[in-house]
Amino acid sequence: MSRSKNFSIAVLAVAVLVLAGCSTAEDTVKPSAGASAGTGFPVSVQHKYGTTEIKAAPARVVTLGLSDQDPVLALGVVPVGAIDWFLERPYGKWPWAQPLWAGKAPEIVGERDEFNLEKVAALKPDLILALYSGMSKDQYTKLSQIAPTVGQPVGFDDYAAPWQDMTKLAGQALGRAAEADKLIAGVDAQLAELAGEHPEFKGKSAAVVEPYEPGKYAVFAPTDPKVVLLTKLGFTVPDPIVKAAGDEYAAEIGSEQLSLVDVDKLVFLTADAGTEKTVKADRVYNTLQVAKDNRAVFLPYEEPPLGAALSFSTVLSIPYALDQMVPLLAE
Repeated sequence: MSRSKNFSIAVLAVAVLVLAGCSTAEDTVKPSAGASAGTGFPVSVQHKYGTTEIKAAPARVVTLGLSDQDPVLALGVVPVGAIDWFLERPYGKWPWAQPLWAGKAPEIVGERDEFNLEKVAALKPDLILALYSGMSKDQYTKLSQIAPTVGQPVGFDDYAAPWQDMTKLAGQALGRAAEADKLIAGVDAQLAELAGEHPEFKGKSAAVVEPYEPGKYAVFAPTDPKVVLLTKLGFTVPDPIVKAAGDEYAAEIGSEQLSLVDVDKLVFLTADAGTEKTVKADRVYNTLQVAKDNRAVFLPYEEPPLGAALSFSTVLSIPYALDQMVPLLAE
């Protein structure tokens, strides 16, 4: 991975760790109703390492991608196995997904891209998904000997496929493609409705920034999922930010370059209350018009986990983030 990709993963690590104490949530996305099993089998699913045939509706699914459990849960299936992120369990912690686990904790079968093949095999899965992952060809070959395995979406770098593509791929593999399309359409409709309710967003410049250490900032590229959501709401990304980010996921800048983000609406993702205080104490930041006009929004990774939801960027986490973020943007 490039430095910026590693940075993005590190940001998500913070989100996982701070959510260890979360225990309650609203059920913002309902799982597909009335679909106890997928239809249209056998199905053939194309992915990075070829085409996988799934002969019957999967009942025991193992998810090996860092966020694969979300689309699977949204489609009404509870995975029997999942990945441990950064020494923290993915189930029961995320407010947007917690109700859908229904107290059924999955077996942990590895950490990030280190898969424990023995644990996977012991679960006797009938489908293995590794969509949001860095699964290698060798790992794919070995996993395919255990059960039909679907790898990363075609046409994207690892960890770079949009949430829509991962939701669709999960839907195809589960025989619930129509349900997946409905879930995606539901999120798109929510975005369109919110954009219509807030015409004041249209054409206004915006930036999403992560202050990852004092005096150091990551300015996310327009292709980053967090920024894409803002553009769907009507905001625009200034050309200087586009050029600064280039082909990377973020432009890493120091305080002396903060004029780059002197925009109409500046969104900071903060690890804790101390991070917000550090930013507000930055002398250069205080010279910006956006700071003088109090047009910056600070979204925490916890209490509530808005930054985490935006970074996770799944069919479940996006509605959760929008419900709480848009009122803050409108203030």
